[in-house]
Amino acid sequence: MEQNLNRALQVVQQLTAALDEFDAAQDAIRQLTRYYGSDEWRRDLAADEAGLLPRDLKRGVLSEDGIWNLLSDLKDLQTRILGLLCEE
Repeated sequence: MEQNLNRALQVVQQLTAALDEFDAAQDAIRQLTRYYGSDEWRRDLAADEAGLLPRDLKRGVLSEDGIWNLLSDLKDLQTRILGLLCEE
Protein backbone atom coordinates (compact mmCIF):
# COMPACT_ATOMS: atom_id res chain seq x y z
CA MET A 1 0.00 0.00 0.00
CA GLU A 2 2.93 2.32 0.66
CA GLN A 3 4.03 1.86 -2.96
CA ASN A 4 0.51 2.63 -4.12
CA LEU A 5 0.47 5.82 -2.06
CA ASN A 6 3.86 6.92 -3.35
CA ARG A 7 2.90 6.24 -6.97
CA ALA A 8 -0.44 8.05 -6.58
CA LEU A 9 1.25 11.06 -4.97
CA GLN A 10 3.77 11.25 -7.80
CA VAL A 11 1.13 11.01 -10.52
CA VAL A 12 -1.13 13.59 -8.86
CA GLN A 13 1.80 16.02 -8.63
CA GLN A 14 2.66 15.45 -12.31
CA LEU A 15 -0.95 15.88 -13.39
CA THR A 16 -1.26 19.06 -11.33
CA ALA A 17 1.81 20.50 -13.05
CA ALA A 18 0.49 19.48 -16.48
CA LEU A 19 -2.91 21.01 -15.75
CA ASP A 20 -1.23 24.24 -14.63
CA GLU A 21 0.58 24.37 -17.99
CA PHE A 22 -2.62 23.53 -19.85
CA ASP A 23 -4.46 26.28 -18.00
CA ALA A 24 -1.73 28.77 -18.89
CA ALA A 25 -2.09 27.82 -22.58
CA GLN A 26 -5.83 28.46 -22.77
CA ASP A 27 -5.48 31.92 -24.29
CA ALA A 28 -3.25 30.53 -27.05
CA ILE A 29 -5.76 27.73 -27.69
CA ARG A 30 -8.65 30.22 -27.89
CA GLN A 31 -6.67 32.35 -30.34
CA LEU A 32 -5.94 29.33 -32.55
CA THR A 33 -9.60 28.30 -32.43
CA ARG A 34 -10.71 31.74 -33.62
CA TYR A 35 -7.96 31.92 -36.26
CA TYR A 36 -8.62 28.53 -37.85
CA GLY A 37 -10.89 28.96 -40.86
CA SER A 38 -11.21 32.72 -40.32
CA ASP A 39 -10.80 35.34 -43.04
CA GLU A 40 -7.35 36.09 -41.61
CA TRP A 41 -6.36 32.42 -41.92
CA ARG A 42 -7.64 32.33 -45.51
CA ARG A 43 -5.65 35.48 -46.38
CA ASP A 44 -2.51 34.03 -44.80
CA LEU A 45 -2.99 30.76 -46.70
CA ALA A 46 -3.49 32.64 -49.99
CA ALA A 47 -0.36 34.70 -49.32
CA ASP A 48 1.58 31.51 -48.69
CA GLU A 49 0.26 29.85 -51.84
CA ALA A 50 1.20 32.98 -53.82
CA GLY A 51 4.77 32.74 -52.51
CA LEU A 52 4.52 35.99 -50.53
CA LEU A 53 5.71 34.54 -47.23
CA PRO A 54 9.38 33.92 -46.39
CA ARG A 55 10.55 30.45 -47.38
CA ASP A 56 11.92 29.70 -43.90
CA LEU A 57 8.67 30.62 -42.13
CA LYS A 58 7.04 27.73 -40.28
CA ARG A 59 3.59 26.99 -41.71
CA GLY A 60 1.97 24.54 -39.32
CA VAL A 61 -0.97 26.86 -38.68
CA LEU A 62 -1.64 27.13 -42.41
CA SER A 63 -1.96 23.40 -42.95
CA GLU A 64 -5.50 22.05 -43.11
CA ASP A 65 -4.62 19.45 -40.48
CA GLY A 66 -2.42 21.21 -37.92
CA ILE A 67 -4.98 23.16 -35.92
CA TRP A 68 -7.77 20.69 -36.72
CA ASN A 69 -5.73 17.83 -35.21
CA LEU A 70 -4.97 19.90 -32.13
CA LEU A 71 -8.65 20.75 -31.59
CA SER A 72 -9.64 17.13 -32.18
CA ASP A 73 -7.03 15.94 -29.68
CA LEU A 74 -8.33 18.47 -27.15
CA LYS A 75 -11.88 17.19 -27.58
CA ASP A 76 -10.69 13.60 -27.11
CA LEU A 77 -8.78 14.64 -24.00
CA GLN A 78 -11.84 16.35 -22.55
CA THR A 79 -13.92 13.24 -23.16
CA ARG A 80 -11.26 11.06 -21.57
CA ILE A 81 -10.97 13.27 -18.49
CA LEU A 82 -14.74 13.39 -18.04
CA GLY A 83 -14.88 9.61 -18.37
CA LEU A 84 -12.22 9.16 -15.72
CA LEU A 85 -13.98 11.55 -13.36
CA CYS A 86 -17.30 9.74 -13.80
CA GLU A 87 -15.89 6.26 -13.08
CA GLU A 88 -16.88 4.70 -9.81
